[in-house]
Amino acid sequence: MRTGSLGLLEAHLTTPDCGPVATLFPSVRLSPRPPSHRPPPPPPTTTMPLPAMTHSSAFLLPASTTPPPNDAATTYALVVLNQRLPRFAPLLWARARLRVCADGGANRVFDGMPELLPVEDPADVRARYKPDVIKGDMDSIRPEVKEYYSNLGTNIVDESHDQDTTDLHKCVSFVTRELPVPDKSNLCILVLGALGGRFDHEMGNINVLYRFSNTKIVLLSDDCSIFLLPKMHTHEIHIEKSVEGPHCGLIPIGGPSTSTTTTGLRWNLDNTSMSYGGLLDWRPYVSCSGLLVHN
Repeated sequence: MRTGSLGLLEAHLTTPDCGPVATLFPSVRLSPRPPSHRPPPPPPTTTMPLPAMTHSSAFLLPASTTPPPNDAATTYALVVLNQRLPRFAPLLWARARLRVCADGGANRVFDGMPELLPVEDPADVRARYKPDVIKGDMDSIRPEVKEYYSNLGTNIVDESHDQDTTDLHKCVSFVTRELPVPDKSNLCILVLGALGGRFDHEMGNINVLYRFSNTKIVLLSDDCSIFLLPKMHTHEIHIEKSVEGPHCGLIPIGGPSTSTTTTGLRWNLDNTSMSYGGLLDWRPYVSCSGLLVHN
């Protein structure tokens, strides 16, 4: 299986440096102070390194594959929305510590998992792939699906009173609040069904990435993966060439990216500004990992 992804980038933020300024007064003679009274030299100016974030799609590798060291500490949660399940849904279900269906996403699991595992008995598949939680405004889930999972012990949370947030927003908020992960930087939320269907729903799902910018969230389909690169970070992105590529895209969300420089792409960016109405970047890559910083 192959999916597109952001990745394989090295970039850095550059800031203007005016350098030292020297002013000479030829007609003025100054006597040096005694050494004991000489003021200490000013401390050297240093640029503090930006905090780093690492991104990897190792969760798409077959279960028999040994995960890379930086993936071993990651805790995965899975959120399923109301679109067709991608072919790797059973793999991600097995990796997740918590599985949450957003309203009609429960229909997709009920119908779609047996279709992805056609050699197995559908009743056995449905019993095995039972969501831990179904959450949302309950306007899409079929009554028989709701009853089936309720009888199996799934926690069903009706939030029809909240019409100001999307089902994905509700599920991400629930996961970040309820999943006991001591270090939230080790939490990664994988989202199935966020792409495809209505465009306004897709944009709402992308907005959730921006709303929860301190949480690693990956939107996945059979064709691509999408994740946010927060500002004022360096980003090390590892590409698993056996399951993704060969293209990536960089899209500024929430505001312009004033300066982006990359390596690892076939055609790199060099202190390039990106914005809606200006450049939106889509490029093939040539290397396997890299760094990105943007402002």
